[in-house]
Amino acid sequence: MNTNSRTEPLSGIRYIIIRSLICTNNLEPKFLVLYTKPTFSMQFDTKGKVAQRKKVLGFLLVTQENILWLNEKVHHYFHNVKRLRFHNIFFLKIPFLTFFVFQEICENPQFIIDGANRTDICQGELGDCWLLAAIACLTLNEKLLYRVIPPDQSFTENYAGIFHFQFWRYGEWIDVVVDDRIPTCNNQLVFTKSFRKNEFWSALLEKAYAKLHGSYEALKGGNTLEAMEDFTGGVTEYFELSDDPTELYKIMKNALERGSLMGCSIDSELESRTEQGLVRGHAYSIISLEECDEVSKDTRIRLIRLRNPWGFVLWKGPWSANSKEWSTISAADRENLKKQTIEASEFWMSFADFKKNFSKLEMCNLTPDTLQGDERNTWTVSVHEGRWVRGSSAGGCRNFPDTFWTNPQYRLQLYEEDDDPDDEQVACTVVVALMQKGRRMQRHQGAKFLTIGFSIYEVMCGQNQHLQKDFFLYTASKAKCKSYINLREVTERFCLPPGEYVIIPTIFKPHEEGEFILRVFSEKQSTSEAIYQQIAGDVSIAQLDMQICANELKTILKNVLSKHNNIKSEGFSLETCRSMIALMDTDGTGKLNLQEFKHLWKKIKDWQLIFKRYDKDKTWSISSFEMRNAVNDAGFQLNKQLYDIIAMRYADERLNIDFDSYICCFVRLEGMFRAFSAFDKDGDGIIKLNVLEVRHSYFCRSVPRSIT
Repeated sequence: MNTNSRTEPLSGIRYIIIRSLICTNNLEPKFLVLYTKPTFSMQFDTKGKVAQRKKVLGFLLVTQENILWLNEKVHHYFHNVKRLRFHNIFFLKIPFLTFFVFQEICENPQFIIDGANRTDICQGELGDCWLLAAIACLTLNEKLLYRVIPPDQSFTENYAGIFHFQFWRYGEWIDVVVDDRIPTCNNQLVFTKSFRKNEFWSALLEKAYAKLHGSYEALKGGNTLEAMEDFTGGVTEYFELSDDPTELYKIMKNALERGSLMGCSIDSELESRTEQGLVRGHAYSIISLEECDEVSKDTRIRLIRLRNPWGFVLWKGPWSANSKEWSTISAADRENLKKQTIEASEFWMSFADFKKNFSKLEMCNLTPDTLQGDERNTWTVSVHEGRWVRGSSAGGCRNFPDTFWTNPQYRLQLYEEDDDPDDEQVACTVVVALMQKGRRMQRHQGAKFLTIGFSIYEVMCGQNQHLQKDFFLYTASKAKCKSYINLREVTERFCLPPGEYVIIPTIFKPHEEGEFILRVFSEKQSTSEAIYQQIAGDVSIAQLDMQICANELKTILKNVLSKHNNIKSEGFSLETCRSMIALMDTDGTGKLNLQEFKHLWKKIKDWQLIFKRYDKDKTWSISSFEMRNAVNDAGFQLNKQLYDIIAMRYADERLNIDFDSYICCFVRLEGMFRAFSAFDKDGDGIIKLNVLEVRHSYFCRSVPRSIT
């Protein structure tokens, strides 16, 4: 297909036709096109119309006309979004594993038949029951399900060989696209499948989730909480049933009324069956809770309904299908309960037996935006993004009092107590969730989850200053997480009196870096905000935004250098300061914040040590010949032409380079190498730039933010 005859492709975009698709309804051919650098922040339908803005990770379906329209109309929407790729094509070492499109393994493939339900989820050879338990819970809420699985996808109308799925990822919803090839062995699906041989939504959803994490193999063994969170954007809670949590039945009942998803399991490293039919190390979905009157007693029995994703290993104890306990309740209750278990994979058991037989309960509470338009009670939610920076805000846990206070701090204000007529306690229910970002995707690079946790301190009303070291030396925490743990998220539920508090999220050890999301859920109205440390000095230079421009940087460096006897300099020129900002300005504001200034000052001190090594006569200048060695010592390897350019640009008439010019040269070298590394994606030492990229690098002397 040649589009150049009618219009030129967008500069810097590479289009690769992956496959040609001929529709069965005699419409014009469609083409599956892979787009690379940059990708799009939009989703397109088969007519070239904009469906909605979001991150699109995958392929683009177009016709010849749509490609032309795309080239002409959409260039201003380009945005740096990294495509998710599988690490390898075969994922697992399964003999005779092949990939077929669905038309090759059945005559009439269907995406969804009569709606998606729990019977469509049957586990295959992959050990991802934790994921399937979450999917089973998802099918109980049609609205949640169709947020993850966009409707109106099929193998017939406008079929393109690709399917879309949406997942929540660190505070935003992204679109994951997969093709219609699926792993098979002897023409049978290897992994998740439906009991209907020609229904494939669950298999494709599993494939999309595997793509989200890099491979099918990454799904072997996991935590139902993670999948629930990725499907809903909710906050998860974990309960050890052996601890007999207070008011557990009430918590679970309220959670189900809010639409929360829940799962449970029995601790074990290997899957094995108990005498009563439960499977250790296997995840179950919790469907509902009921209370019934016992006929012969003046008591009420609490029952819980569960589902096994396998569907063929069920509970054999009290309240199983044909147990005698069913005769102890009225015929109406019996009929109502049995009517609810229309699927063979579901069963009832008493709530007491549930707590006795299962080890842990996992719960996912939904956010108000997930339940928008739903009349159920919802949570009030606050979300904060932050990071721990080595030497600045990575202070470690309370065991390290000298640095603990430097951790990020967030003020929480609780205004109203819970509405619970049966509870006389004046308290506010709060769920605090601390999630670390990006660690799982870096697992193949050796990254592991950091050991994280948090503490909560009560403070006086109106306290909005960053708490100092002395406060923590003499003040005990009001609440804290039960333990520091190396999971993606640490979550705890608290009942706190109305008032003001400060939450301190930390890594267990100091000086370890990472990014995080802190979310606070409360039943009633509350507010939370980050607390920033006040910055003071002899001279107030920064404006109200607490950032400095080139002129302000020039003034600060002049004041700082004047106090260092070991550095002889009258300060740096305005042009040098502009270059410094271009190099260190990581957030694209055109100014430096405190962290960026600290990084710059460290660079200056390191380069100053090299300068003094060659300034043997203490004149605070070095010859252009010595500059070669200084450049090499700083880690820059240049060719002859560049050394010549440095001498011509920075040396004076005596072929000497003063400290200001020396620093300016190093700043620009650093920026040049950073920009080159950013453009050199494949590491072959060769880059190709379009006109816009060249202009940006020339005028800004920094890495374009769209490609960093």
